[in-house]
Formats: sequence, structure tokens, C-alpha cells
Amino acid sequence: QVQLVESGGGSVQTGGSLNLSCAASGTAFVIGAMGWYRQAPGGKQRELVADITSGGTSNYADSVKGRFTISRDNAKNTVYLQLNSLEPEDTAVYYCNCRARRPWARTEYDYWGRGTQVTVSS
Repeated sequence: QVQLVESGGGSVQTGGSLNLSCAASGTAFVIGAMGWYRQAPGGKQRELVADITSGGTSNYADSVKGRFTISRDNAKNTVYLQLNSLEPEDTAVYYCNCRARRPWARTEYDYWGRGTQVTVSS
């Protein structure tokens, strides 16, 4: 199993910044793409915020482009998300995700962290 441990959530005012991190651990796994999803209150669906391949290619939701930056440290199997210019609409539980496979296998599976709360007040 791959375990993902997130840290860095919190409460800020509009325009503030936060930095999230997520470390993946697991014996004999090859970590592929890593990313962040979020689920806003009120029963909204979980949505992609940003993801990044092991080669460093990143992808962002339109709503966060120019404000959030994703990065990763492959040696540490850690992914980061810098959140700038935060807005109340960014309030959500942020979940770390990674795709991983066994070294001898081709099929990747999704793994999820438990989530970290980000609250932005106006």
C-alpha cells in the first residue's frame, strides 16, 4: 500500500497564501503522477486542482491558474502546492493523490490522502 500524508492546511483571509505538502511512502512502489484535488462544502464533487507527472509536466484547473503552483521532489516522493491570492471560493478539503504501480507491473492504481482543510474568509 502507498500512504499519503498531507500537511499545511489552515485558515487565511482573502488574498493570503498557504503551502500544502504531501509525502508518499510505501515499499516497492513506483510513484507516477501526483496531484491535488479539492472538495468544497455543500456536497460538491471532488475536483482536480493540479497534477504533475514524474517528469515535471503540470496541469491546472482554470480556476487556479496563475494563483497556485504545483511542484514535486521525486527523491522524497513529495508533492507541494503553493496557494496564493486565495479566495473564499477556494475553501475546501484538499486531497493529495498519486498513481503508483509495482515495479514489475504496468497497471497503476490511485491512492488518496485523508485531506487537509483550507478555509479562506472574506
